[in-house]
Amino acid sequence: MAGLACAASAQHLQTPDPGTLYIPPAHRVGDLALLHETMDEFPFVDLITTTPSLRITHIPSWLDRKAGPYGTVFGHIARNNAQIAAIEARAAATIVYKGPHAYISPTWYENPHAVPTWNFAAVHVSGKLEPVSEPDALFQLLSTLVSRSEGKYENTGYTLEKLPRDYTGNMMKNILGFRLRIETMEGKFKLGQERSQSDRSRIVGKLRASKQGRNVVDFTEAFYNRR
Repeated sequence: MAGLACAASAQHLQTPDPGTLYIPPAHRVGDLALLHETMDEFPFVDLITTTPSLRITHIPSWLDRKAGPYGTVFGHIARNNAQIAAIEARAAATIVYKGPHAYISPTWYENPHAVPTWNFAAVHVSGKLEPVSEPDALFQLLSTLVSRSEGKYENTGYTLEKLPRDYTGNMMKNILGFRLRIETMEGKFKLGQERSQSDRSRIVGKLRASKQGRNVVDFTEAFYNRR
């Protein structure tokens, strides 16, 4: 953890100017491999555009690490979504990836005379949107997304190719795919890595022993029970 901000890597990012995110030097992560790993692990993102007005859509995505210097992000949105205008205009966009996060109590530190904080990890990628609407290209985009998502579960055997093509073709008429070739990438890992080894050990131990927020299973079940 202590080496997150200066992890050795064959490829490091150049600091974007001015960027979209405030990052103190201690929390800036430029290790491209680490940022790509984070994006792959947490692929549910916020797609943010300001053309013609501010819009934010929460969507699954997938990353092609080899397409461009920093990679290319693929996703899709509903055609009824007003954000479609930004994709069709090939507008600038930022995509936000968010990792796990937690409140950090100052009582966990060796010297508790401090203020509390919140630890988190985030990656922002920015570039121009490009629509993906040609049927074969859109199908491949969706098939890759499904394959990567199904891969998180055991032996489902499900693939988009198993569905009748006329059915998927009709469904695809309701969405528009996009690609975003990453032009700038910002990594902020605020995990207390600037603190002493003793404090870092305490943070990990206390987080491991503490009660964390509900996971998706518990949250989903509780929501079902409210209905």
